Amino acid sequence: MKTNEQPQAFPPSITGKGAESTGSVYDHKFGAGDPYTLGVEEEYQLLDGESFDLVQHIETMLAAISGHELEPRINPELMQSVIEITTPVCRNAGDVQRELVKLRGYVTEVARERGMRVGSAGTHPFSLFERQRITAKDRYRALIDQMQYVARRELIFGMHVHVAVDDPEKAIQVVNGLLPQLAPLLALSASSPFWRGEPTGLASSRQMVFSAFPRSGPPPRFRDYTDYAEVVGQLERSGCIADYTYIWWDIRLHPRLGTVEIRICDAVTRVEDAVAIAAFCQALVKQLSERYHEREEIPSYHRILTTENKWLAARYGLAAPVMDLASGRRNRVPIARLVRRTLAEIEPHARELGSERELEGIAAILGRGSSSDRQLRIYDTNRDIVEVAREIAEATELLPVSV
Repeated sequence: MKTNEQPQAFPPSITGKGAESTGSVYDHKFGAGDPYTLGVEEEYQLLDGESFDLVQHIETMLAAISGHELEPRINPELMQSVIEITTPVCRNAGDVQRELVKLRGYVTEVARERGMRVGSAGTHPFSLFERQRITAKDRYRALIDQMQYVARRELIFGMHVHVAVDDPEKAIQVVNGLLPQLAPLLALSASSPFWRGEPTGLASSRQMVFSAFPRSGPPPRFRDYTDYAEVVGQLERSGCIADYTYIWWDIRLHPRLGTVEIRICDAVTRVEDAVAIAAFCQALVKQLSERYHEREEIPSYHRILTTENKWLAARYGLAAPVMDLASGRRNRVPIARLVRRTLAEIEPHARELGSERELEGIAAILGRGSSSDRQLRIYDTNRDIVEVAREIAEATELLPVSV
């Protein structure tokens, strides 16, 4: 759950669940900057260097980075075993790769010097939420007080992609148009097949844990920005939420940043996969924005149908048999087929954005499988759950020599 709050970059003072109030949704920044710029947030696991269990050492990490140029990009989260990084605003996916490599490399170095490792996956394979300590911030304490068990068990890790949109009405329709992409994005990023030391039979158990949160899951379809602002305003005025950052939909508007924030993804283990998914999101937003601008129809489907496909992606990952809503075929099709069709449609947009090379990484994920697939293969070899956690750390820390 993230709330980075400014139009040009993600500042250190307003990040994560510890953010201050963001003000009215009418005070938006859509159009304040260039469209289609990117920002990525990733949550990493802090691991013991020998046992690969989670460790409660966020304060150690924050003390170590104090004064470093990357300090504003590195922040605490709800639990003391989690560290969050945020990129600056990026023009394209190549910029995202450079920033993520820099941030992952630095966090990994700092952790190793203190006997720790860093891992990126939607859940830790065996650590227990009962053993995690809550970070000492007022918002975190208030969150636990309000949500109790639901928040205490939220030992999950995600990746969020922000894409700037230059008009609030356009942003609403982009979110509506992205709803059919929830299932493909979840399948591509799935990295949480384990929970509490057991294989769950799910590609993304993170989705099931987070679904207990209020105001989570797919967003409702709004008519226009006024419709959205009135609904969110009612929640704020009634005291149900302090501000819109307490809405944790799979895709949401971020008015203070002027972005569409895509939140469906598990934390992605390999950096090149994270970059490919960012390129995929950027090109999708551009495609839908141009359809809106040209007054072309943006297809919409019943929430039950898009939610069913999302469930199938959480269960089966890249092997999911899903409904082909665009064609209306009676029989389900492999989700990989839908992803390849989407790639063909958005590749020209990625080329115009300068992200076409990074978008090619989506085909690589389809070819080798997701992090969830990899974790299960490791586990099936020896039934060694610690080996799975070790592999997550090694793959997270494996960075390109040059970008």
